[in-house]
Amino acid sequence: MKNQFKGKQYDYRIIIEAIGLYYHFSLSYRDCAKIMRKFSVGVDHTTIYRWNKEYGKILYHLWNKRRSLSKSWRIDETYVKVKGQDRYLYRAIDSKGNTLDMWLRNHRDTVSTKAFFKRLIRVYGQPRSIVTDKYAPSLKAIKELKEEGILYQKVKHWKSKYLNNILEQDHRQLKGKLPYGNNFQSTYTAAVTIKGIEVVSALYKESRREIGLFDFSPWEEIDTLFKSA
Repeated sequence: MKNQFKGKQYDYRIIIEAIGLYYHFSLSYRDCAKIMRKFSVGVDHTTIYRWNKEYGKILYHLWNKRRSLSKSWRIDETYVKVKGQDRYLYRAIDSKGNTLDMWLRNHRDTVSTKAFFKRLIRVYGQPRSIVTDKYAPSLKAIKELKEEGILYQKVKHWKSKYLNNILEQDHRQLKGKLPYGNNFQSTYTAAVTIKGIEVVSALYKESRREIGLFDFSPWEEIDTLFKSA
């Protein structure tokens, strides 16, 4: 863990406090800085912005290494705003609600959908089953991937809006936590912020199952993740 915070002006506990506030409570960088000042920690909002860009992707990587996942995938897309323009967030979860991956793309089409599937297969291998809605590019992408031998023919494909409701609910919860009124200034900032929020949201869901609703501490959970590195 020490290497990830080496050379920083602030103690790692202060960094964890700041990014925990940002990812869990839907606050702006300025609001996080104001709260930190109430605890006698003078940190500028631009510094918290830089910490988000640096540690969001690290958290996501560490979190991915520790999970046990099922082979039943649910895949869907939603949108976020980047400089006022729609960008499409591809997301995949397993049957337990664990996030497999997310990917921000400029277009929602067959090419992007195929690329997302290839990315998933490269990391997780072949699924047992896939659930999507009936969106035409998704159906075409799966058909072409099977024809090309990238996705096994025996993989079951369920086309159902109802079965995918769990992922659509996840979309709403995620977007409810996005800052800036769901409008980012760059694709990179959008991607790393969403990764950080996804991790803390997933840790919150795990915590609710294990220790109850009111005992969750994003700072303790983030600290544990970093210490596992």
